[in-house]
Amino acid sequence: MPSLQDQLRGLVYSTEHGETCPDCRQPIAECRCAEQAEQARLAELDGIVRLRRETSGRKGKGVTTIGGVPLPEAELKALAKALKKRCGTGGAVKEGVIEIQGDQREVLKAELEARGYTVRLAGG
Repeated sequence: MPSLQDQLRGLVYSTEHGETCPDCRQPIAECRCAEQAEQARLAELDGIVRLRRETSGRKGKGVTTIGGVPLPEAELKALAKALKKRCGTGGAVKEGVIEIQGDQREVLKAELEARGYTVRLAGG
């Protein structure tokens, strides 16, 4: 990891190219960091979708998280929209994990298995 001095010395704006990416130092229009991060996320998945009920950090409100879905970000958002509609609740997509409000594990498991995914219930 670069030192603090190296991080602070980086070029932030150039009149020639405009804004630059802090990671690769390329102009924002030519930056491929997001694509590479998405490819790395997809490469580390094992093909098993994990359903988990979580309450931590949500003031006791439970959500069902769906992780390990081998889809790009745009298709993941479309899947999340379909699953939220199926459950009749709200939710979000955060860092490649779909969050659905409430304990919807059984409904989501049936729906994902119907779509051809291998699903495991994780956690308690």
